[in-house]
Amino acid sequence: MVLELYLDLLSQPCRAVYLFAKKNNIPFEFRAVELFKDSILGTKVQGASNPEGATPSGPLPKATAVKKVPVLRDEAFVLSEGTAILLYLSRKYNTPDHWYPSDVQKRAKVDEYLSWHQANIRANAPKAMWIKVLIPLFTGQPLPPEKLQEVMEGLGACLTQLEELFLQDKPFLVGSEVSLADLVAIVELMQPVGVGCDIFEGRPRLAKWRDRVEEAVGKELFLQAHQLILNIKQLSTIQIDPRLKEQLGPVLLKILK
Repeated sequence: MVLELYLDLLSQPCRAVYLFAKKNNIPFEFRAVELFKDSILGTKVQGASNPEGATPSGPLPKATAVKKVPVLRDEAFVLSEGTAILLYLSRKYNTPDHWYPSDVQKRAKVDEYLSWHQANIRANAPKAMWIKVLIPLFTGQPLPPEKLQEVMEGLGACLTQLEELFLQDKPFLVGSEVSLADLVAIVELMQPVGVGCDIFEGRPRLAKWRDRVEEAVGKELFLQAHQLILNIKQLSTIQIDPRLKEQLGPVLLKILK
């Protein structure tokens, strides 16, 4: 039975898993999950689609403890959480060592970044998309510009730490070759880029790192994986069921408090 990956490429961890599997020629069946389903939002993002070969997912595997993506199914074995899936794939398919080094100290540096990432880049980078697209979509009103400025200042502080603590003067976050740390970081940083926040402007060191990561992954593959997120602003044109707005609007506003 072929490996199955349940993915929605609007999701950062899903894009990391997708890019890693495709780059390393890992055979898998792409089970497309739509977080913004037609039945909920009324339409898909216009001008964007899942990559060729994706098939509708159907229900997520029952064995997964959480109802979110990404999810991996390898015969009877089911695994959730993006980082766990990346590590599983790297071990099972013996991917090139630079992704998750066998050297104990180099591997520890990747682990260090992956741990730091969750409370810093992961916690801050998606907020611009929520403020500029998703919260106005569900509440029917934009948030004040000051809120976006506040969020971008918080993200800016994280980017400074990313440069000073990890990138420094190296080509990649933990050394001279691309690793899972770079992959996990770059997909997260594409969220604000997708809504028009150029977080790389004025940061030449970080901009050059982005170019190197894209080159290491493959520019065509990288753009393919990010087609949906780069069209995310078109979600603002769709109509939302008023009942759904009433239900979710207050919840979403609490996210940024």
